[in-house]
Amino acid sequence: MTRGSREKPLAGQVAVVTGAGRGIGAAIARTLAAIGAQVLLCGRTRKTLETTAEAIARAQGQAEVAVCDVADLNSVEALAGQVERTLGRVDILVNNAGIGGFGGPLHELAPINWDQILNTNLRGVYYMVRSLAPIMIRAKTGHIINISSLAGKNALPNGAAYAASKWGLNGLSYSVAEELRSHNIRVSVLCPGSTHTELTPHTGKDAAKMLQPDDIAHVVVMLVTQAPQSFVSEVLLRPTLKP
Repeated sequence: MTRGSREKPLAGQVAVVTGAGRGIGAAIARTLAAIGAQVLLCGRTRKTLETTAEAIARAQGQAEVAVCDVADLNSVEALAGQVERTLGRVDILVNNAGIGGFGGPLHELAPINWDQILNTNLRGVYYMVRSLAPIMIRAKTGHIINISSLAGKNALPNGAAYAASKWGLNGLSYSVAEELRSHNIRVSVLCPGSTHTELTPHTGKDAAKMLQPDDIAHVVVMLVTQAPQSFVSEVLLRPTLKP
């Protein structure tokens, strides 16, 4: 092992991060780039993705921008084609893109809002795995990390659709992990608690006590640098002090 490989453990690897324009996704992208990964920043808004890319460039990291809506299969398949043509590989896939839904009881939720939440938070992960896992399978290596929530482990009144999407994501993650183990692909699900982002309602909470995006990024680094003979299938991450 060279000195450079010790300092940059992900040197030569390609990481695809969805929802990379802000919050948790941007923090994960910056942190992976800092330890050597070439990061493909995915999201629906080019301007925010470019802001993340600029921050990575200032820190002398490598990043490219790809506008992609994970809820649109055609968009995701186009992304996969871009990855194969321009990067030739994907070592890490972080499925982070998600939208919240905390507006009231389920019986008052409009069907269009249900569809938006489930399509992004759950169907979008299916589309990404469907489109990018084959690249990992051919390479016989890879790591998929799905960003879920403690709402996928506990009841969430007035956020039932969001909770359902995350409970579903957890089940998807555990099942896909079993499907891909024989291909030397590791699948982990990360369930953070209250996190200080635009997605999370802050009413009545102390933002300083909440998890910060960099806390989630730190755990992602731990997962992708885990020794190759083992993997962490699930992480539950809570703030030390209740916000």
